[in-house]
Amino acid sequence: MHNRRRLSLALAGLGLATAAMMPAAAATLRVHLNADIRGINPGINRDDNTDAVMLHVVEGLVAYGEDSEVKPLLAEKVEVSPDGLSYTFTLRKGLKFHNGADVTSADMVWSWNHYMNAKADWRCLSEFDGRGRVKVETVTAPDPATVVFKLDKPSSLFLANLARTDCAMTAILHKDSLKPDGSFDKPIGTGPYKFAEWKRGEFVRLTRNEAYASLPGAPDGYTGGKRPLVDEIRFMVIPDGATAKAALLRGDVDVIPDVANAEVKELKKDQRIGLSITPNMGLVGILLQTRDPLLGNVKLRQAIAAAIDTEELVAQVTDGLGKRNNSIVPSMSSYYGPVQAKGYTYDLAAARKLLQEAGYKGEPLVMIANKRYPQSFDAAVVSQQMLQAAGINVQIEVLEWATQLDRYTKGNYQLQAFPYSARLDPALSFESMTGPKATQPRKVWDTPESQALLDKSMVVSDKAERQKLFDELHQRFIADVPMVMLYNGIDAGAYGKRVKGYKSSILSKPRLWEVTVAD
Repeated sequence: MHNRRRLSLALAGLGLATAAMMPAAAATLRVHLNADIRGINPGINRDDNTDAVMLHVVEGLVAYGEDSEVKPLLAEKVEVSPDGLSYTFTLRKGLKFHNGADVTSADMVWSWNHYMNAKADWRCLSEFDGRGRVKVETVTAPDPATVVFKLDKPSSLFLANLARTDCAMTAILHKDSLKPDGSFDKPIGTGPYKFAEWKRGEFVRLTRNEAYASLPGAPDGYTGGKRPLVDEIRFMVIPDGATAKAALLRGDVDVIPDVANAEVKELKKDQRIGLSITPNMGLVGILLQTRDPLLGNVKLRQAIAAAIDTEELVAQVTDGLGKRNNSIVPSMSSYYGPVQAKGYTYDLAAARKLLQEAGYKGEPLVMIANKRYPQSFDAAVVSQQMLQAAGINVQIEVLEWATQLDRYTKGNYQLQAFPYSARLDPALSFESMTGPKATQPRKVWDTPESQALLDKSMVVSDKAERQKLFDELHQRFIADVPMVMLYNGIDAGAYGKRVKGYKSSILSKPRLWEVTVAD
């Protein structure tokens, strides 16, 4: 409870937004997308690219800062009741939607009801409707500037879940985002840029929000200073990395947010290009389907882990930029400690012995991969070679990303090389893969013990207690091997020298506010 009180004070202490004076905007900022977005309905039918675009358009009450802490965005302050069941948000003054309407607490209530409609298929519905760890019993607007959420039980992760980027930060939308018949039209939000046009397979165009009231100061994750400093952002869909790189060098693209690690050394030598490189809190690994007739045998899964030299694999895949991390707790997290540093032991003799004990007789195993995320695909290729050297018959099936994502969601695979977007609390990292497969087939790890530990970590606020829970979860995860965790992601962003202010983020998405581009 003390942690909750401190959070409330920290949120309140950052003060009100100011309608900052903005320099005159100029030109169009052209940004690479390696695949088209899935839709324009925030938090619904989404993937990481979709989130990256939509989070320039919409905003929520709170957001993650660059230090992975939850901080105010549209809320001026948050007060938590002593019993942890009531969260009272006070809206900042002067907020407006893209259509010019004032933002009020009633808009948050309307937006919440929109998300909680099961037909909307919001990504995070199960986190708040009682199927997850908490149920939001009511959301009310006692006055135009106040929103009150009442929960059925305390949750140390309520604000963290509201701020999740894959939830579209639980954005406040204007009701005119829907058509009169209730179907979605376009996102009318409060962000620094407005949605303008989506030409499928080609580009998404956003335009400057002239009325945007930015928080003061420098950018801070998805909060802080967020002034829109260009007239237009054009996200350009270019699936082939070599083509995108050539466009950057010609000046036809201004920013590539995710450059392949192998390209970094070459681009560093090019005077026309700037680079921004940072580790992020995403997870890259090999998922193992524990309900598969073969992989249901824990000894076969342990053999796979022992056969992969994860340190060598990461060195190859990241071109020396990354570091091995076999823990679901990201290495940048304050919860990453000596326990998390103990991972798999590469041991071919042990792997072969485990294969014998598992009764494995060379049956083929199929690993799904995609070329949209080059490092993930490379991890599949390198791990295949290592597994085959141990006598494990693994073949790679390359799919389009949308098809792989569908197979992942349905649990329809044996193995797959898979990247998870950043979750900034370890409980959320574990939650992304822990849960009942019967009702959520996308979950990777399904044991009563892991579920009980995870549930407790989502209620307990004391950091020392949470550390013990995450330590035990890590040890069980390593022993059970529902996934061979390899490393945390690396964001290597490249940009033309006429671009100023662009920085890669641990949040692993491009942020294009406070960025300028010369004519």
